[in-house]
Amino acid sequence: MNMIEQAKEQIVSLTLEAYRAAVDAGTLSEVELPAVAVEIPKDSANGDFTTTFALAAAKALRKAPKVIAAELAGRINLTDTYFKSVEIAGPGFLNFRNGERWHDAVLSAIEAEQDAYGTCQDLRGQKIMVEFVSANPTGPMHLGNARGGVLGDTLASILSACGATVEREFYVNDAGNQIDKFAHSIEARYLQSFQGEDAVPFPEDGYHGDDIRELAERYAQTYGDKLVNVAPAERCAELARFGLDINLPKMKADLQRYKVSYDTWFLESTLHESGYVADTVNALVDAGWTYEKDGALWLKTSEILRENLLKAGKKPSEIDKLNLKDDVLRRANGFYTYFAADIAYHRNKFAVRGFDRVINIWGADHHGHVARLKAALDAIGLDGSNRLDIILMQLVKLLRDGEIVRMSKRTGKAISLSDLLDEVPIDAARWFFNARPETQMEFDLGLAVREDAENPVYYVKYAHARICSLLRTLSAEGAVIPAHADICLLTDDTERALIKALARFGEEVRLCARDYDPSHLNRYLQDLAGYFHRFYTVCRMKGEAAELQSARLKLADDTRVVLRNGLRLLGIEAPEKM
Repeated sequence: MNMIEQAKEQIVSLTLEAYRAAVDAGTLSEVELPAVAVEIPKDSANGDFTTTFALAAAKALRKAPKVIAAELAGRINLTDTYFKSVEIAGPGFLNFRNGERWHDAVLSAIEAEQDAYGTCQDLRGQKIMVEFVSANPTGPMHLGNARGGVLGDTLASILSACGATVEREFYVNDAGNQIDKFAHSIEARYLQSFQGEDAVPFPEDGYHGDDIRELAERYAQTYGDKLVNVAPAERCAELARFGLDINLPKMKADLQRYKVSYDTWFLESTLHESGYVADTVNALVDAGWTYEKDGALWLKTSEILRENLLKAGKKPSEIDKLNLKDDVLRRANGFYTYFAADIAYHRNKFAVRGFDRVINIWGADHHGHVARLKAALDAIGLDGSNRLDIILMQLVKLLRDGEIVRMSKRTGKAISLSDLLDEVPIDAARWFFNARPETQMEFDLGLAVREDAENPVYYVKYAHARICSLLRTLSAEGAVIPAHADICLLTDDTERALIKALARFGEEVRLCARDYDPSHLNRYLQDLAGYFHRFYTVCRMKGEAAELQSARLKLADDTRVVLRNGLRLLGIEAPEKM
């Protein structure tokens, strides 16, 4: 149950009922009015909730906002509601203060729902795919993949918590130009191991990493010179298969270690082998959105984008400045481009597998690809503009002692996901990489391993462990943890502030799903841990009367449930001991 939404909905009803009573009394006119907006004031001195309805309705009612607010406040009946008072403030705000019933309802919801507390059904009936990481299998996964892994996995969990049917997918680029470069790079190193580096030139655009050399050496050690004298095409095909058979399981193992698993590993090669890429390109041809030039087949990307922008209200002069360009779908040599395969892949998601919405998490360097892909899907009637959402992640900087870190201490190479997980706890990596995706982030290696309150993930996990320890200790001493906390006994400001914080959980989960931004949850859990630590410092349990002790223990136990639920959505352990 989302207690924030429950309270807001009740305020809307109370306000409209009061307006209707004022109309019936003849003190306010019956006119078409704006929706009742309810917000949470930044300063709790202004109440727990506020509505600006009187200000928004002033023009239509032709009265001063304060006059309208007074008419409403005098007719709002708070009997059997969540609120103990409503006050007029400022130019015409109506400020509501939570009463006993609301505080009691918050704790009752947690106690009744347990693992389900914080979830909702806002997205029920929606089938959503989250595609993330999708790193090229030609080398180790880097820090951008590490960040995308956490964002995608956590977002998928949050969308599920909001009622959607969610599938996680990794798109394996096992075809096309990058695999061709991969094969030729291994081939060169393989032949060099028998003929010498001077005898075999390395491709100018090849992959120069040590991992390529290691793959070539591994093949040579296992199979000897069996490929030295075979046709180049056969040799490259065999070496590509060998390399992928090693790299893909390694990627899966690294991601599982990172607590990221997928429902589907989708191979790009299946799109080509099944003819689905060709079929998709033919669909674009049939729709009239292609033309031939210099032997290649082109998509009228600029024309599609122009139409979309005009519909969105852009002026032709503004569009002209964008320098829109068309895209090649099939090269003059008959090979389809990566863009053509990507269109086919996304067409498969919508037209074949029936996803209502698709969310991709990409690096910021893919920015120019977003509008083009959506336009291509629009061109074949799949409404890519509205059904495909792209989250662009900014870069990651690793810091140690304030200095940028680029190389692994252990390997002396550029830091990979595997190297990072050797150096910092997995839960710390997941926490820090869950920062806002659109901002460049700095990952402080020193902070990630600290075991004190400066490390936010440690601080939150410690709050959970502290509660578990408290419950064990006092239960062993004979204290009783009731089924429900007696709200009448929880009157301290820190107790009420903690209950108010517990109420926010469902709303924070909803905001994470709405904004595609799981970092709402990080900030919330850190806040909640702080509220608990303050409550624990101020409100004694040992030596208190049994009823008060039990009520406070139950409040602590309810906090434990919410911390656990939030950490679970982040894929982070909620420890019972630390």
